[in-house]
Amino acid sequence: MTTPLTIVARIEAKPDQVERVKAELIKLIEPTRQEEGCLQYDLHQDNNDPTVFVFFENWVSRELWQAHMENVHLQAYVAATEGAVASFTLNEMTQAG
Repeated sequence: MTTPLTIVARIEAKPDQVERVKAELIKLIEPTRQEEGCLQYDLHQDNNDPTVFVFFENWVSRELWQAHMENVHLQAYVAATEGAVASFTLNEMTQAG
């Protein structure tokens, strides 16, 4: 049995671009949840720093997550937020216990 893959993606919007980035991130939720292999895809916004967003994701396998990364709605997000994101960090993780 394949061990599920957990993704923690941290997106920091430029201070003057928070609403733009948030709107584009929200657009990703429903189509991604419909993708093969998506077990969980939840967006969070930091309570103390509204420029910081985190996606917490669980995927059946790394291969299916990689297919998600090539999806058209993700490419549309990248194009729509060009110049609006200050930083992006992605961690591929496996449950330790």
